[in-house]
Amino acid sequence: MKSLQTIQLIAPSAAAHTEERLPDVVAVTSQALPEQVNALARARSFAEPLIADEVLDTGENTLAHADAVAAILRVVGGSEAMQAASYLVHACVHLNKPQEVIAKAFGANFAALAVETTQLMRVQRLSRGADTLSHQADAPAAQTENVRKMLLAFSRDLRVVMLRLASRLQTLRFCAASKTPVPPGLARESLQVFAPLANRLGIWQIKWEMEDLSFRFIEPDTYKQVARLLDEKRVEREANMEHLRASLEAELTSQGIKAVVQGRPKHIYSIVKKMRGKSLGFDQLFDIRALRVIVPSVPDCYAVLGWVHARFVPMADEFDDYIAKPKGNGYQSLHTVVQQMVDGVACLPIEIQIRTQAMHDHAEHGVAAHWAYKEAGTKGYAGVSASGEYDAKIAVLRQLLAWERDLSGAAPHSADVLSDHIYVLTPDAAVVELPAGATAVDFAYSVHTSLGHRCRGAKVDGVQVPLNTPLQNGQTVEITAAKEGGPSRDWLNT
Repeated sequence: MKSLQTIQLIAPSAAAHTEERLPDVVAVTSQALPEQVNALARARSFAEPLIADEVLDTGENTLAHADAVAAILRVVGGSEAMQAASYLVHACVHLNKPQEVIAKAFGANFAALAVETTQLMRVQRLSRGADTLSHQADAPAAQTENVRKMLLAFSRDLRVVMLRLASRLQTLRFCAASKTPVPPGLARESLQVFAPLANRLGIWQIKWEMEDLSFRFIEPDTYKQVARLLDEKRVEREANMEHLRASLEAELTSQGIKAVVQGRPKHIYSIVKKMRGKSLGFDQLFDIRALRVIVPSVPDCYAVLGWVHARFVPMADEFDDYIAKPKGNGYQSLHTVVQQMVDGVACLPIEIQIRTQAMHDHAEHGVAAHWAYKEAGTKGYAGVSASGEYDAKIAVLRQLLAWERDLSGAAPHSADVLSDHIYVLTPDAAVVELPAGATAVDFAYSVHTSLGHRCRGAKVDGVQVPLNTPLQNGQTVEITAAKEGGPSRDWLNT
């Protein structure tokens, strides 16, 4: 079907690039599983007798689902050990003592992952069922509780994130290909919870496809309408854009600017969001005809901008400088909309984005780009640097916390429901849930009563703070403790 052309997981031209720079969550989770000889083949052989004749709630064969999940993990850069885990998760439910059996065959690491993931799947299934029965699938409190459970499971084992994202994407793919109806709760959860999670973690290929597939089930008529509009005059439009792309790249090269000019993929859900958010008709969308220019340096970005505005006719009020003023998530780029003049007549508008390679990698791969551009002894992209796996794990955990807050803040009339807790990190990168307004003393007691008794000082994000300072979401807290002692009245005055 032609409309499916807009929701491919990853373009062939981008595959090699993805292998070079993996999102932190991929790198960290791959390192977390010990590599074993023939782990993938062994895991499949182990699971096959248990799941080969089983089907999931959607009607998909369980073994086929696990095969597809392993393939998705492979595409986004997951290790062979990570792919092997996709089979063990589904074998879990058919074992009397899954933790013991899997640990004996593959080790405690694999067993813990399989059991944790299975437990989360069960919780989510029950949650969706309760939502359906109560006809409150969109209730803020219900979604918040679901997200909270996901966050806590993910924080205990980051590998669960990858398995759940890949599994959910495959479920949507299967339903689309087999024309199987998708439960409304599952489609909404995919769009409102899972896709934002992939977005926060920088796994953009999964994000885009999951958004389009989810939207296809939630609003099938709108999806088909936009798909038809994209297909109309597609050949003519793409031929014109390719001619413009090639000529623009050649002209910039002749000006001494080393630039790569690319077309940009079109995603149906993002198109609909923009049409609704800005009350635009399809023909008014600028990014249906869009190009991206990638250059070596920031001065080159502004040089290209000046040349583009001289070469074309810039449209008033359609310029954004996200280099000088980055978006909250660190995104940087120059955005401009211009019109090409033909025989003195302004043609349809074209959106052009201009950025450096570092900015592009951040836009495409999220938190992974921070570490890819780290230089020894200096701050990397957007002033962030990391020294290894620990910093990468902290980065992923903080993105998970931001994801939870994103979803909490997005729900209307929900401040009273959602402001009753915060999540902070220990120095060992564990997530601790606390009531809103909690202090370092509360944190110490939540970790262990003994640590609370002996608490004498605290550092938050490396800075010494008074013990009665309220903690904020996402902070890293380190306690200074005496060797022995009990609660102190001084806590009230520090």
